[in-house]
Formats: sequence, structure tokens, C-alpha cells
Amino acid sequence: MIKILDQSIFCLSTRNTTYMFQKLPSGHLEHLYYGSLLPGVTGEEARAFSEKRGCETGNMIVYSQDDKTLLLEDTCLEVSGEGKGDIREPFLEVIRSDGSRTTDFLFEKAEVLQEKEPFDDLPGSYGMEPGEHLCVTLRDAAGDLALELHYYVYENEDVICRSARLLNQSDSAVRIERLMSAQLDLRGSGYVMSTFTGAWAREMDRTDTVVSAGKHQVSSCGGASSNRANPFVMFSSPDAGEDHGRCVGMNLIYSGNHCELAEVNAYGKTRILTGIEPRGFSWTLEPQESFQAPEAVLTFSGKGWTGISLNMHRFIREHIVRGKWKDKERPVLLNSWEAAYFQFDEGRLMKLAKAAADAGIELFVLDDGWFGKRNDDTSSLGDWTENRKKLPGGLKGLSGKIKSLGMDFGIWVEPEMVNVDSDLYRNHPEWALAIPGRAHSEGRNQRILDLTNPDVVD
Repeated sequence: MIKILDQSIFCLSTRNTTYMFQKLPSGHLEHLYYGSLLPGVTGEEARAFSEKRGCETGNMIVYSQDDKTLLLEDTCLEVSGEGKGDIREPFLEVIRSDGSRTTDFLFEKAEVLQEKEPFDDLPGSYGMEPGEHLCVTLRDAAGDLALELHYYVYENEDVICRSARLLNQSDSAVRIERLMSAQLDLRGSGYVMSTFTGAWAREMDRTDTVVSAGKHQVSSCGGASSNRANPFVMFSSPDAGEDHGRCVGMNLIYSGNHCELAEVNAYGKTRILTGIEPRGFSWTLEPQESFQAPEAVLTFSGKGWTGISLNMHRFIREHIVRGKWKDKERPVLLNSWEAAYFQFDEGRLMKLAKAAADAGIELFVLDDGWFGKRNDDTSSLGDWTENRKKLPGGLKGLSGKIKSLGMDFGIWVEPEMVNVDSDLYRNHPEWALAIPGRAHSEGRNQRILDLTNPDVVD
């Protein structure tokens, strides 16, 4: 449920939670509250969460000589930029054509929309109830950039999703160095940040870090969300446990480089950011173009980590998973990889499949080694034609025999990768990502195809 109180306070409520922020007289958005449900909260009650300040403090930068009590460094904000006094990690960084990095996004309008507008090039949630989409538009004080903050309320799942879109309405290009998906500024510090990191065959190791000062970050710069750093984090009160205590969970709906960061400033406030990893990111935004940040999932629980898990499970089942498998049991499967690796022929596969069928297995998946001259991992990625020495009847013949045993047939393919030792690379070396004239460092003897090239995609 979305309510706008006294024309300046935005109250987003789910079945068990409330999220509130307000428009300050200056036009900035102050974050007020995220926690257990506040039923029937009034505008006056909501303003009680606003921080009161009687004078400027210490050596902080005053936003305006007209209001010396507005100190952005010590204000809980919904969104932050650079150059106006907030020296914490920003939500957004841009560089204009004149080299200026200062931004000052102020409230322009707010709309409650009936539907969620689909992203052009990104995955996202679906199934939001009508009227549960809040779009707040901010405009930079210079007038040339607009920033849309999108909030999607999933009432039954106790989830609020956030994303952002930057629009260049100037006559010259700007360079985006950072555009995050969600910012959550909290009063106080000492929250326990739970991150989930790991490596190949060792994913999702949990680490708990008490964030009392400075910055703590988990991120991926490898081109994928990866097994090294999961884009899910939790922030808990120190006394939280499996079934008790206050905690917030955040997850990014994005499979590329990502960053989850917590910073405690000099005044004991905690800023949490999630979004695309700024390291290595730079996007030229041409005039009249826009850039969309991925969607971030936020959920709060007053019943500990189990509450976070259940909220996320419900949300993913109902608003992420799509298609015919959404509500179906997954089949029990056998994958040929661990049984045979590259060393197989149709006879060995069928012997394996018959044993699988006898054991009640429902899906047989043919893994690596079925194509080109693929007898090890040094060759043939990119040559997606059957190896007829291994499969005399090809994929069609093998899949028909598998299905005759009462099982479904699945296949492994990695279409974005290429080996140098492949016909594809020999015919089109320019299709692989590389720096001409420089030695290339490979992982698993393979390179990445340039999927920004339409010829590669075709």
C-alpha cells in the first residue's frame, strides 16, 4: 500500500512492514523509517522520525546559507550525490562535459502508477498489484539531468523493490561513473553485515562483520555475480538470531559486476548501497538518452533471519520465477559430466541412461564433450556441431533413445565462450574480446565472444 501523507511524506506498507521518507523544504528526500508495520501512521507521527537540528555542527559543509541546519553529511537520505557536503559513498556519480562532478537532485514530482513499466534490457520482478508502483522524479539543480526513483511494493511478501533511471536532458553527453539501485541510510551503527562469499565448489560461505566505523564491502569485478560474492546481504541488530531480532535483507536482480557496501560516518549513521560495481564502470549517456539501474529487493523482518528467508522465498516463487516450471516439481536428473567427463560414446551414454531410468531418474543431461573435436577443455568451444564419432545418430538420435526410456533429455551449451583452437576463432578472431597486440590472459583455456556485435548474436 502506498500513501502520500500531507503531500510530502511517502509511506509504503506491506503486510508487516513500513518504509517512509519525506520531501524536505530544500527538495531533498530524507529517509525516515524502515521496520515493523506502523498501522494508520499520520503525517505528524511520521515527522517525529525526522531529525531535528538547531545549528550547524563542527566542520561540516552547510548546504545553503539560507538554512545552516541542513547538513547533508549528517542526514539520512534516499539518494545522494557529490559536491554539496555529503562526503559519504554516493548513490550516483556523473561527470559533465565541463568536468564538473557536482550533482544536487531535488524533488520535482511523485506519481503512483498502476503498473510496473518493464525494463528494456534488464530482468526484474513481475506480478505487482495495481497502484503499488511509486515513481519519484528528482531534477538536478542545474536542470539538465532527471533521476527517477522507482519503488515497487509487494504487500503479501513483505518486499519493497527499488531501481533508478537517469535521464540526460541536456545538449551534451555526460559520463556515468556510478548509478546504484538502492540506498538505505540508518541511524546508529554496529549492525551485523552478513555476506556470502566463496569460490568454485565452495559457494555461500557466511561471514558476519560488525560495521561500527569505516566501510565494508562485498563485490564482484569478474563480469558475473559469481560464486566469489553473492549479491545478497543481511544487516541485523547485534542480538538477532534465527527466529528473533530486527534485520534487513537486500538482493540485486543482476548477474553482472555488483557491489554491496556499508559505511558508518563520523556521526554514527550507517549508509547501505547496492548496485552495479563502480570499479571499471563508465557509461557515456548521450543527450535525450537514459540509463536504467538493476532492480534491488529489500525486505525487513522483526523475527530474525528465518523471517528474511521466508520473505525472500515467497517473493522469488511468486514474482521472479516464470514459465511452466514456476509451480512444478523439478525433475530428478543425472548429468553425464561426473560420470564420463569427455570420455564417452553413445554406447556408454546409453548404458548410463538405462541405469538412470531403472533408478527412477526423470531427466538425463548430456554435458560437455558432444561437439566439435572436444576431447578436453582446450578446443572446440564455438563449434556447436555434433561429434559424429561419439554420436553417430547425432543429438536427435541420442535424445530419441533417451526419451524412449521414459526420461526427458537436456543438453549443456556455453554459447558465449570460444577456444582459440576452434574453427569459429580461426574464421572470426575479431569476434572474441581481446586487446589487439597484447598478450591475453585466459581462464579455463577460453575467451568471451563479443555479444555487443550483432553478427556474433546472429
